Amino acid sequence: QVPEEPAQRRVRELAALSKKLQQVHPNVLAKVLKQGTVYQNEEIVVINKPYGLPVHGGPGIKNCVADVLPVLAKMLENMKAKPLHLCHRLDKETTGVMVLARSKEVAERIRLLFKTRQVEKIYWAISLGDPDPAEGIVEIPIMEKEVRSHQSHYKMTLAPNYRLSPEDGKVMKIRKNRNAESAVTRYRLLARSSACSLLELQPITGVKHQIRVHLAYGLGCPILGDHKYSHWSKLAPQKLPEITLKRLKLEQSKARHLPLHLHAHRLCLPLGERLDLVCKPPLFFQKTLKKLELDLDLAKD
Repeated sequence: QVPEEPAQRRVRELAALSKKLQQVHPNVLAKVLKQGTVYQNEEIVVINKPYGLPVHGGPGIKNCVADVLPVLAKMLENMKAKPLHLCHRLDKETTGVMVLARSKEVAERIRLLFKTRQVEKIYWAISLGDPDPAEGIVEIPIMEKEVRSHQSHYKMTLAPNYRLSPEDGKVMKIRKNRNAESAVTRYRLLARSSACSLLELQPITGVKHQIRVHLAYGLGCPILGDHKYSHWSKLAPQKLPEITLKRLKLEQSKARHLPLHLHAHRLCLPLGERLDLVCKPPLFFQKTLKKLELDLDLAKD
């Protein structure tokens, strides 16, 4: 048997980690979240959500953030502490800033701030290719659609308000789809190298998979490790450019283990005083930046 490259081993270990998170005892998971606490006061607790951990339960999910909130509260305060409350959600594969409230009232207040778009959210993503222009706003509605292929499945996709007329190539407004939600994402290129980019993203709206869809289908720059939105008609591992594979010391056949490189980097929460909450990207994200030579001094953030 050929010995595995260290990079391939790491990628495999990470895939195994999300499986492992499903098998650990809730107390162990609560301890991991406690170690990832970045800020707390009498109203909120802010954690750095790990990769591969779902926020809510569902079929086949044994462990999720919601389930360990009572244990986490006791670990942080005392045995009589009331359970913490979720204020917003992050996808299972997304890492970073997550706000938990110590009381129901505070949770309601924070949910309202999210709903009325008063919370400023900054994400970092590593994408394939670089956006043109390097900075801008994507404002294209998004809806869920069934993909009819040999493996039928559902995906979020763009539902533009305009299209080009086939007759004369003029721009025409089309009837708005009832199921489409308006979606707005600001983006800015921070660094580029090895056929990839490090992007700073600010979702103004909060539609499901918004950043992933706007990057992949709006700008043609899918997020590294986003196997769902790198193709439209099939469920297949992301195809990586030669130089990217070389820098990551990865074979294309192992690309399916590559994790989604999307990180909730910063949240500005106007809760009485304005709280600026920042989480460093996880180690795998930092290592990828290094390997791809997407030089950004992480220490300064």
